Amino acid sequence: MYRIRPLNRADAQDLEYLGTKRKFWFRLRNTRYLFKAEERGTGEDWAEKIVCELAGMLGIPHVKYQLAREEGGEAGPQPGVICPSFLLKGQALEMGNQLLFRRDPDYPADNDTKYKVTAHTVDAVAAAVKELAVCDARWRRSLPGQIHSALDVFTGYLLLDALVANQDRHHQNWGAVRTGAHLALAPTYDHGSSLARNLADDERARRLQTRDAGYSVAAFAERARSGFYLSSAETKTLGTLQAYHRMAAFSPTAAAVWRGRLAGLEWPTVEAVVDRVPPERMSAVTRRFTLELLRINRDRLLQLKAE
Repeated sequence: MYRIRPLNRADAQDLEYLGTKRKFWFRLRNTRYLFKAEERGTGEDWAEKIVCELAGMLGIPHVKYQLAREEGGEAGPQPGVICPSFLLKGQALEMGNQLLFRRDPDYPADNDTKYKVTAHTVDAVAAAVKELAVCDARWRRSLPGQIHSALDVFTGYLLLDALVANQDRHHQNWGAVRTGAHLALAPTYDHGSSLARNLADDERARRLQTRDAGYSVAAFAERARSGFYLSSAETKTLGTLQAYHRMAAFSPTAAAVWRGRLAGLEWPTVEAVVDRVPPERMSAVTRRFTLELLRINRDRLLQLKAE
């Protein structure tokens, strides 16, 4: 089982609220960490952990998440996750909306607007990412040898999104690390809206058991939407698989490499990633549904025609 790290509320620094999610920063062995509470019981904690583990196995640069439990608060023990800051001293994060605005002064870069930004197209993002340096050396240790550019790496991010049904890759959920005048692609982060984590267990059970193809897990998987549009004239975002396929056209060699990494990820290994989530965080039916969703998405990615 994954370890659940206990935290003392008294160690909290810089308490913040983002929507309905409470979070705070604290220090652990001279490293600054962020705790994100999971107070709504919608599964953001286990989703974040599973995606983190899968990204690591694929060699995708990612922020590392651990399951955690906040203790010492008035509400009693609270589940959540922690992750270290990926910024070193003197570095700053420039999010996607800022990078896109830099290229196009008409881009709607308002930090209060994350969703329904139709200018957030795959093509615009690909053009912005092409201008970035590849991730810093500390994030490149597990990269496949054929992956060289920021766009190559970002193509892997979208393969990961399609695998885990991440529907939250809006223009503030990717970015670049600035060090002086140098801009390098940031590791992928914030995957709590993946794996249908907020679906009710009774619906999961019905979808697993149904004989109605239109209500099956496979049909559900096909409806996962990305945070990208095909063009600014569209009103609906691309599916996660469509977004990956569109991005793959800009970096076909990298797309093939990432799919090769996915093909080499044996299914028992994926099962073990999910099975290690403690039962108090993830019910048995959620576990079965999550594995079925991952299996379907993995097959869909591997069945794509060569880019």
